Amino acid sequence: MSEPFVQESTEFYGIKEWTGKYNGLTAGFSTRIGGHSQGAYEGLNCGFHVGDHLELVAENRKTLSSSIGLPVDHWVGAEQTHGSHIQQIGKDDRGKGSLDYASSIKDTDGLYTCVEGLLLTLCFADCVPVYFIEPDSRMIGIAHAGWKGTVKGIAAEMILQWEKHGINKEKIQVMIGPSICQDCYIVDDNVIKEIEKWLEVSDQKPYNEISFAQYALDLKKMNRIILEKSGIPARNIMSTNYCTSCHSKHFFSHRKDGGSTGRMLSFIGWKGD
Repeated sequence: MSEPFVQESTEFYGIKEWTGKYNGLTAGFSTRIGGHSQGAYEGLNCGFHVGDHLELVAENRKTLSSSIGLPVDHWVGAEQTHGSHIQQIGKDDRGKGSLDYASSIKDTDGLYTCVEGLLLTLCFADCVPVYFIEPDSRMIGIAHAGWKGTVKGIAAEMILQWEKHGINKEKIQVMIGPSICQDCYIVDDNVIKEIEKWLEVSDQKPYNEISFAQYALDLKKMNRIILEKSGIPARNIMSTNYCTSCHSKHFFSHRKDGGSTGRMLSFIGWKGD
């Protein structure tokens, strides 16, 4: 299967598999290229919370907004805490967290809506962005799944929330976006113990032990396992081949950059009023 994320401009990769199919949809993942930030955050840093000059982050977001084609005051952002809380977003939330951090949706790592004219956004620098769409209801969502969010079941929580709206989970499509790959992501026993809580004996393990108490973990694969256990058909789940660490010329990587770095923005929205 071909790579679903296609570079549409200097500033972002779009999910062509979806945007070419669903009229009015914009969805993708920003790069680190361009922008106004300097030093450890050099480039198109979109994270307000990492120590960069806030006015430069705001300018970077305006630059990305021009490239995407959806006004920055239509964006919605969250105060991400590596949890599993998911928030439904409405018109009254428009602009929250778009040009500052203080107004972000609090303690939230997943957003969803069916309202036009909103862009759901979350920040990343190795964690897994998980995108959701159910075309009939026009419901869309995005989740931030680092290892903590993954084992807390944030991907499964999105499915549960949508089922409460009467959405058939067999019609939900999911895209797993650019994030750190198994070769670049080494974890210890504490993480693997949490991962194992989701796994059965028959499951193909999403990790390999590479030395004593050290494991190479495939977070993309782990989220796929959780999604399938939640009732999403395997055929409805796609994944990128891009790794934020391997492809560090294009993306910020928390691990590769030594912990002090910028953030990319995942986004999904219906263009409209």
